[in-house]
Amino acid sequence: MASQHFQKKSANTKQEIPTASLPDIIFMLLIFFMVSTVLRETEVMVQTRLPRAEALTKIEQKRLVSYIYIGPIQRGPNQGQTAVQIDDALIDNQNTISQIMYSKLQQQPRLIVSLRVDESSEMGIVTDVQQELRDAGTLRINYSSRQDREGTVSG
Repeated sequence: MASQHFQKKSANTKQEIPTASLPDIIFMLLIFFMVSTVLRETEVMVQTRLPRAEALTKIEQKRLVSYIYIGPIQRGPNQGQTAVQIDDALIDNQNTISQIMYSKLQQQPRLIVSLRVDESSEMGIVTDVQQELRDAGTLRINYSSRQDREGTVSG
């Protein structure tokens, strides 16, 4: 008996993955991540219980706003002491506030400074911060507060 061998026929099909639509897919993914990415938020290191107000105005252009927080430090060795925070940094020397805000004003000439002051903070510190802002030329100042009825935050 003769042994019959089966011959394997090779197919003439290509085994490649089609990549014609790959640039379109990458572009769509790029757009998706650009739209859905949340920018880093500021980590607030001072406590701010905002005072109540009856009339509030909401700022529409949030990118023009720079926040300054004034209130007791929440954690660390100086917990409970009143401090000033700009962005993510606690300010040790209040005389540097004018330099920081002046550089921000140079980057964004229409800058609005929003003061978020704890209702139990000493007015002396707030006055010092206001003077530093005046020295820096940042005269567009907003005071954040809670609405009397709803408890919402302005600013």
